[in-house]
Amino acid sequence: MTDPAGAPGPADPTEPTGSLITARGLVKRFGDFTAVDGIDVDVRPGEAFGFLGPNGAGKSSTMKMIGCVSPPTSGSLRVMGLDPATQGPRIRAQLGVVPQRDTLDEELTVEENIWVYGRYFGLSRAEVRRRATELLEFAQLSERSGSVVEPLSGGMKRRLTIARALVNSPRILLLDEPTTGLDPQARHVLWDRLFRLKREGVTLVLTTHYMDEAEQLCDRLVVMDHGRIVAEGSPRALIEEHSTREVLELRFDSDDHREHVGAVEGVAERVEVLPDRLLLYTDDGERAQSELGRRGVEPLSALVRRSTLEDVFLHLTGRTLVD
Repeated sequence: MTDPAGAPGPADPTEPTGSLITARGLVKRFGDFTAVDGIDVDVRPGEAFGFLGPNGAGKSSTMKMIGCVSPPTSGSLRVMGLDPATQGPRIRAQLGVVPQRDTLDEELTVEENIWVYGRYFGLSRAEVRRRATELLEFAQLSERSGSVVEPLSGGMKRRLTIARALVNSPRILLLDEPTTGLDPQARHVLWDRLFRLKREGVTLVLTTHYMDEAEQLCDRLVVMDHGRIVAEGSPRALIEEHSTREVLELRFDSDDHREHVGAVEGVAERVEVLPDRLLLYTDDGERAQSELGRRGVEPLSALVRRSTLEDVFLHLTGRTLVD
């Protein structure tokens, strides 16, 4: 199958040049609680754009506004040049949505789930069946097309949810925490399917709190914390701007790792203290480790690794993504 989602539709003449989704000063409040606090976002056609942050950062609330199921409290939002407040049905007709939790009908078969969903978009029975065959091949579920959904693995259900979301040939695919709860193998299979979609011109917008997922999938992303954007750029650019090339992780036989900060002073550009380890930020982790050996510092374990988006988030907010 060469085009599981179909070719992207024609551009709307009112669409902002170079931007498929545009938000300015976007706010979402629930009573006295501000979930999204005045963010600016631009998503370009054909890219994979991510919202990275911990639970409660405002990622899902932002996605619901883009998906036209939750109205903004204030600010402006345009999706494909259209206003969600007045043109929601037109926008939703060109969106594919993969919610955080699968909403499959588990008593139906795999292919029946796609047939039923396709009918919501007014597709003929023949067209829905044709697309279902292509989409199940794309999702590597052809051999399970007649199986009832309930006993399928979590990875299979997730791939079916994505296949179902593509039945209307969407221009934009919204994915809210697409691999939460999946094992590593299932995550990598799902990533491969998403890579294929991006190559075929589908714009991907996803939320995640997995740093490796953001680095693997996203061309650009924003880092969110407490409803605000604290950084924006490509994964590589964010790491280069806010962290060092390498990190030396040290674990000591200690209940309070702050006790060991003095012993590592001057070895790295920056030291972060976590409950279970010290993080030493440096461009040469092995050299830093050798210097600690010369000083007689003997941790229980030492690991040199490259910097990640987790380190960017820690530097910007003072906490980790799983806090």
